[in-house]
Amino acid sequence: MTQTLPVGLSATAVVAASSANLGPGFDSLGLALSLYDEIVVETVESGLTVHVEGEGAGQVPLDETHLVVRAINKGLQAAGFSAPGLTVRCRNDIPHSRGLGSSAAAVVGGLAAVNGLVTQAGCEPMDDARLIQLSSEFEGHPDNAAAAVLGGAVVSWTEAAGMGEPRYAAAPVRLHPDIRLFPAVPQQRSSTAETRVLLPELVSHVDARFNLSRAALLVVALSQRPDLLMAATEDVLHQPQRAAAMPASAEYLAILRRCGIAAVLSGAGPSVLGLSSQAGLPAEAVEYGTAHGFTVTEMSVGARVRWTAGAVVRN
Repeated sequence: MTQTLPVGLSATAVVAASSANLGPGFDSLGLALSLYDEIVVETVESGLTVHVEGEGAGQVPLDETHLVVRAINKGLQAAGFSAPGLTVRCRNDIPHSRGLGSSAAAVVGGLAAVNGLVTQAGCEPMDDARLIQLSSEFEGHPDNAAAAVLGGAVVSWTEAAGMGEPRYAAAPVRLHPDIRLFPAVPQQRSSTAETRVLLPELVSHVDARFNLSRAALLVVALSQRPDLLMAATEDVLHQPQRAAAMPASAEYLAILRRCGIAAVLSGAGPSVLGLSSQAGLPAEAVEYGTAHGFTVTEMSVGARVRWTAGAVVRN
């Protein structure tokens, strides 16, 4: 039986950007970055009002099809509630269509905001496992979503559930404190759907074996041995195939690796993520980035999603 939330409730969620794949960990490895979107939701008497500030303003829909609104509705349904009306405010710092998990952040943030609403109606909030499951259902794989929920680095996986929905899950990986993160974000946009069609349906046993070894090694490199990052971030299954669609990113990735920075495409690109134990980037890499419109900053690892209900902040 569905309950209707009272008018006048409010909740806030803050959720991190994320980088998926990290080279060989296609659809399974993810890492949260210290760049955040904030979502504020209020229950009102009727209707839907959506405000967007920052990234995506003037470009995303302001109705029920907005991804945050879809996530809120899904979360309310899962909790057994409905809302008479909603006002949703999105303050976005995560660039859209750059491979930094903006879609996952929107979904995780919307679901987390639901936690803030339903706890005020006496309902238990969704736990991490439930947030990962519901948010991953939007994209069909949990790498970005799990990183946004848990923060830090994650290994995620999908389990078939017979004739029902797949089960999505993830486990955290402690990121070695010496590892520095250097996202490079271009002006160019790209979509995962457009670049995923560039990937072949079948791969050779040799290539699969290569990526399996590198993905396993990457977990060791991220948590214990940063000196292994260069070898551990090698990939043959998706980055070479996507290179022609984003030549500047492919070239920047090659330059960074030539300079000793373990660089990877961030998700489906076109952003590039450098992982290094060095302070700063080599001059050659900085110059190329500036000349080709990349914004390069050093970031720390992102925190887990946070939500607020009234005056109580939940982590």
